[in-house]
Amino acid sequence: MPFAVRQTDYQKNPMLNICDAELLGKTIVEGELNMHISESYYGERFVEKEEAETLLKNSAIINLVGDETISLSLGLGIGSENAVKKISGVPFLIVFKM
Repeated sequence: MPFAVRQTDYQKNPMLNICDAELLGKTIVEGELNMHISESYYGERFVEKEEAETLLKNSAIINLVGDETISLSLGLGIGSENAVKKISGVPFLIVFKM
């Protein structure tokens, strides 16, 4: 399964926005919470699992959305299951590596 990614720098730190490709362009809503998984934020390009792993390992700040994306990250020891939140059943996670 491909992942949608966008790489940038934030205050001289490599930042990665990554999501399950099928979520790209969708809006998830639960009560007053609303998250648009936009192409401009997450969809610079598509990568396969191996490259996604490398990007996750080499990024200091990571915004993740989707079951497959978060499962991959947690499997690499990046992020904590306790920090995963959900909107309408769709998980998201923000990681800051120190």
